[in-house]
Amino acid sequence: MLGGGLLPGTLTVIYGATGIGKTHLGLTFVDHGKVADRARGVVLDLNGRGDSQQHDEYAARLFAWSLKPWTHTVTPMADPYPPPDQMDAFYSNACPWVGRVRDFQVAAPDGGREFDWNWKAAYNHALYTVRPFVYFHCAAGTRRVVVDGVEPMDSPADSIQFFIFDELYRKTIHRDAETLGMEICLPVWKHREFIDAHLYDHTALTTVLLVTTEETRLEDLLARKVAPGDIGATANTIVVLGSERVGNRLARMLCVVKHRGSAMSDEIVEYRIGTGGLEFV
Repeated sequence: MLGGGLLPGTLTVIYGATGIGKTHLGLTFVDHGKVADRARGVVLDLNGRGDSQQHDEYAARLFAWSLKPWTHTVTPMADPYPPPDQMDAFYSNACPWVGRVRDFQVAAPDGGREFDWNWKAAYNHALYTVRPFVYFHCAAGTRRVVVDGVEPMDSPADSIQFFIFDELYRKTIHRDAETLGMEICLPVWKHREFIDAHLYDHTALTTVLLVTTEETRLEDLLARKVAPGDIGATANTIVVLGSERVGNRLARMLCVVKHRGSAMSDEIVEYRIGTGGLEFV
């Protein structure tokens, strides 16, 4: 359907209701990295309710993969290198905030609004975990990033999760490897050899964002308008997963709405969730 797959260095947004199979698709994508890239991808979970998507259970059942959480934190001037076992940890949920941006802001002296200092401190502390998580895995060969747990929001521009994703995408995932390494591994002179020996092409990282929608029917998802602040407007590829009635049963359907830069099919295909994840019927 994608005429060769997702293009390296691009952003794909997958929309669909809870339980439609987004997480299965995302885990399949990162697990396949061990074949395509010689290293699995990483999963960033933005869900504020904990691992309600059951990533670890799905990974164990689908791929016999023990998906462990990354806990290594690198504060400024601390020893940056993760323990060996952390390089087998491909899951992070260090950014657990959901809701509206306004919920995390306070009135500013100029009459506007600004982020609350307590929240900014908590967010910056979370970055001490997330940035090394992305950097050290990419330095070791990871080229796939899946971001899960984005909840429905009438106005994406008001979503704290979309704000956090945009920040992470621009300032961590798509940041020059040398610059990111120098920001994490301080003092730079002490870690210069490691940084130079582990450069990677940040423009080759492929990111998949999984977004939960209130719409469940494929017809409604295809008619869904792009709201202000919706990252799907600038994504290279958009995929929607929805349900449609086929005869007397409700079937799961997949459609590629947009795929820039490569051929794509305009067909709508039926799939199911089997023992191996998403399986086309």
